Amino acid sequence: MSRPNILAIWGDDIGIDNISAYTRGQAGHWTPNIDRIANEGAIFTDFYGEQSCTAGRSAFITGQHPIRTGLTKVGMPGSTQGMRQKIQLSLPCLKIKAT
Repeated sequence: MSRPNILAIWGDDIGIDNISAYTRGQAGHWTPNIDRIANEGAIFTDFYGEQSCTAGRSAFITGQHPIRTGLTKVGMPGSTQGMRQKIQLSLPCLKIKAT
């Protein structure tokens, strides 16, 4: 059995109306490369977003809710807040299992 091809596209301040695979260009935006990938594979219509880019990225990278990682807000230089020391990252674990 072949391994699946998974592509994650990450963007800040982007909505469903900004990708023409969802709107067929009705919003005035054209994304032909993303449209081609969507037409050749699968397109998802249900998704959730976090309140900040930091929270969203930490959830994607770790596979955990930002409350668990401690990264719920945009980090500022010199801040004492940051990622908690004792969390298990999911992407490195998945990479090890995939090889």
